[in-house]
Amino acid sequence: MHASDTHPLLLGVTDTAVCTKQKYRTINIHVVLYGCETWSLTLREERRLRVFENRVLRRVFGPKRDEVTREWRKLHHEELNDLYSPNIVRVIKSRRMRWAGHVARMGEVRGVYRGLVGKSGEKRPLGRPRHRWEDNIKMDLQVVGCGGMDWIELAEDRDKWRALVNAVMNLRVVQNAGNFLISSKPVSFSRTTLRHGASEHTSKRASK
Repeated sequence: MHASDTHPLLLGVTDTAVCTKQKYRTINIHVVLYGCETWSLTLREERRLRVFENRVLRRVFGPKRDEVTREWRKLHHEELNDLYSPNIVRVIKSRRMRWAGHVARMGEVRGVYRGLVGKSGEKRPLGRPRHRWEDNIKMDLQVVGCGGMDWIELAEDRDKWRALVNAVMNLRVVQNAGNFLISSKPVSFSRTTLRHGASEHTSKRASK
């Protein structure tokens, strides 16, 4: 990048941008997402969270000179995704999935389980049912190819559930000794894969 491609306000502040990004990742995001494991979000609320994060990231990374017009412009969504990942919605989904595994293994005797999964027994009011926390878990499982499966039964196997959490987050790291699937590409799991274990699935892929 030439010096002429750098905005005058951004000259000499590269280190500041890096520090600000790390501050957002290590401090600010945790403050914003405090208690997000129990959130029940609608698509509209997810979009509002993405708008908030994109606004913050544009402040962090600053403008960019357009290669055609040579004018300064804001970063597009795709460019922000390349500069910062995972986005705030994927972080919420993965944390919620991880917490759901703990809740499922607690059993019905625990108050947390009854509060998040149990039914109150009261008569449902008229109109459209409210979006429940458990509905979010089922929707996230459907995205990774496990729709219609009993998520409480799946969560009993820690390794397989950890594989699903990583699939929701879409991490890009290598496989370790935990016998759970972490792929370099977006992954989904069939019912056969979950029955026989994610580690067996990864070994077959590695042998190809």
